[in-house]
Amino acid sequence: MPFDLRLFFSFLLAFACLTTNATECPDWPPARALNEITTLQKQIDLWDDNYHRQGRSLVTDELYDQSRARLTEWRECFDSGPSADPLRTAGGTIAHPIAHTGLEKLRDGRAVEAWLKNRSDVWVQPKVDGVAVTLIYRKGLLTQAISRGDGVNGQDWTTSARQIAAIPQQLPQPLDLLVQGELYWRLTDHVQAQAGSLNARATVAGLMARKNLSVQQAAGIGLFVWDWPQGPASLPVRAAALDELGFPSTALFSQPIKAFADAQRWRDHWYRSPLPFTSDGIVLRQDQRPPAERWQAKVPYWSVAWKYPFAQALAEVRKVNFKIGRTGRITPVLELIPVMLDDRQIKRVSVSSLRRWEELDIRPGDQVSISLAGLTIPRLDGVVLRSTERIELSVPLAKDFHHLSCWQPTPGCESQFLARLTWLSGKQGLALPSVGPGTWEKLFETGRLNGLLDWLTLDAQELANIDGFGERSSARLLNSFNSARQRPFARWLKALGLPPTGQARLADSWQELAQRNTEQWQAETGIGPGRAAQLSAFFRDPQVLILSDILRVAGVEGF
Repeated sequence: MPFDLRLFFSFLLAFACLTTNATECPDWPPARALNEITTLQKQIDLWDDNYHRQGRSLVTDELYDQSRARLTEWRECFDSGPSADPLRTAGGTIAHPIAHTGLEKLRDGRAVEAWLKNRSDVWVQPKVDGVAVTLIYRKGLLTQAISRGDGVNGQDWTTSARQIAAIPQQLPQPLDLLVQGELYWRLTDHVQAQAGSLNARATVAGLMARKNLSVQQAAGIGLFVWDWPQGPASLPVRAAALDELGFPSTALFSQPIKAFADAQRWRDHWYRSPLPFTSDGIVLRQDQRPPAERWQAKVPYWSVAWKYPFAQALAEVRKVNFKIGRTGRITPVLELIPVMLDDRQIKRVSVSSLRRWEELDIRPGDQVSISLAGLTIPRLDGVVLRSTERIELSVPLAKDFHHLSCWQPTPGCESQFLARLTWLSGKQGLALPSVGPGTWEKLFETGRLNGLLDWLTLDAQELANIDGFGERSSARLLNSFNSARQRPFARWLKALGLPPTGQARLADSWQELAQRNTEQWQAETGIGPGRAAQLSAFFRDPQVLILSDILRVAGVEGF
């Protein structure tokens, strides 16, 4: 795809993300709103405390950011005041000579475009996914390393910093110097779009929380200096000077931009190109900024972050459906409030099995995390937060559904019945042209399908009177249905749901197969006791026998 066209689509996706992920206020009474907000705040407090005080990450960075954004939205919806400061337990005993500022995370391309308006001399850097540190040099020698902490006070990391080869222990010049940067976990040719963050930030946070690092651990930590607060006013001059002092990554990963398209281009480039670290977005910095002595531990006006598309999305469950397949397997499917994940809008995700749903106990209102398996298929990763109200659901019983249940669409059987029809007309069965799941659903809604083979008796006039079937489509459908009568006996057996027979010898008539008992089936090549019992039960099932009579009367070969 040409590069300019790719940027155009990126802009469209950013706009789609804005409209899709825009959150409407929940329809909660005040008491429930208070309970939900309090529960989410407690969960975030737990994550904050574990991460900042103990160096343990209990949740991925993306899910944390989205959970905090959701908390802010809920507080605004119900006017419940600001969220608690995430760094309130992170402070240490060592004061930063110059405060660590935060970064406002812009939501989408529109917000980035608005921020860039009327600004000049803007530079872009990858937002390295690590832990922030202050490094202080006296007469060219490293004298102190301080963790970010709460931005005002941090922990003393000097002992660990002296073991990290990526941190210069002595500068080539005897300068007094203070730099702020990111300690990251070294990776080889890491492509963020493909591999994600790998929890690399938490790895470094955990190591720096230890008193001693092994040689191997220390060698795995890199340094990216993103600012020299008291350095030259111009970012390119600062970057060049830092390079000469032994901090080369600043110049290498700092690029000038003049327009929004430039920011898009570098964001896409760093997202999809091999890098020596994980990154979760880009940082936009303007040259013009106040003196370092005026910096505060809060969001500044001169720099912002624009994050990459989510690899994991936080989604709210709207409804839980239980899909029953042809063989009676029950698969819970979650309907979600639509979210954007990479470049896809996700509206539903499978829980994969009834047992897993029972273990997770997912209900409407729960917040779940989803990702893409193989970059295409939505995958449920787990439950992030449970709704305080547990809605009762009508859950089908596994014992009621099996390979011989639901030959008619009786209450509770609709899903399996339609799955049987889809199998029957699909490539595994009769391979009927112009017949798919939508066809069966339309016919079912009209009440014309009360048995698996009722479609065999439909005529042209009946089809023409059904909404959604025009004259030409009705003719095609009727031809397709009529062609089913000419399908071979073996295909009809598969279409009806005959259990797999492996290498077993199949006769050419229904009567001969139906006369086999379990022992005779088991005597066939590749048929074990369980499969033999299934095959014997299939040919003796009253509903299957009725279907065989219908096909015999219809003149289908073998019946």
